[in-house]
Amino acid sequence: MNNILVPLGTSPNANETLQYAVDFAADFGAQIFIMDVFTVTSGAGNLGNVTEKVAQSGKEAIKEIISKIDTKGLDIKIASYNGDIVDGLIEIKKELGIDLIIISPRSNDINEEYYLGNTTGRIIKQTNIPTLIVPKGTSYKPIKNILTAFKSGILKRSKILHPLISIINKHKAEVNLLLVKTPGYSEEDLRINTALLDLSKKVTISENPTTYLGVLEHFQTQHPDLLCVFRRKRGFFQKLWEKSTVLKSEFFAPIPVLVLSVKKD
Repeated sequence: MNNILVPLGTSPNANETLQYAVDFAADFGAQIFIMDVFTVTSGAGNLGNVTEKVAQSGKEAIKEIISKIDTKGLDIKIASYNGDIVDGLIEIKKELGIDLIIISPRSNDINEEYYLGNTTGRIIKQTNIPTLIVPKGTSYKPIKNILTAFKSGILKRSKILHPLISIINKHKAEVNLLLVKTPGYSEEDLRINTALLDLSKKVTISENPTTYLGVLEHFQTQHPDLLCVFRRKRGFFQKLWEKSTVLKSEFFAPIPVLVLSVKKD
């Protein structure tokens, strides 16, 4: 894991997310890039000057956030993009070779309706970049117990597991695999990819209406430090593709969630 991207946005807790990302990157020897996205349209006066001024203003705001954290001696770089955040992520991934995105959910507050807002929801649903969702206020610590949940053991490319394997190897983590048989499953879904099987000696099979309900059933007994799920059109977030936001009634986790993609780039 070499390059980590942090889209900070305007959250008042942005420094907490950045601190977690810096601590994570320092532990893995990775480079941190902060993504600053803004929109300047062609009708905005002298486009070049306006774009430059907006980009500079964004960089100054980010530098203020950086000043509030312990950088661990890392040289934090800022990647600016004028346009849509998903397009920006794709472009920055091509240019820099991003291995992981670190974001925070919308809120930890039980009274808050959404787990992911419009921007973070789009990052999860419309990109293929591995993403770590870190609850606000979470301090980085060794990850010793990982629950990996899925409704199909089919993985066409074993390399999608690389971020998970890096975490396992770094912290010598124990992995529990949870295969959730949901309505309409096929026998093929029950055939678990050998690379996935190699991560753990323990496989639990559960029958539930959704993968998320399967996770809820086993979460308390597993006590994981990290939940790992897969981003598929018909996978963990299958009911959620029509909209960008994710309700807490549809998904919520009080721990970091690693989202790996089995979609094609």
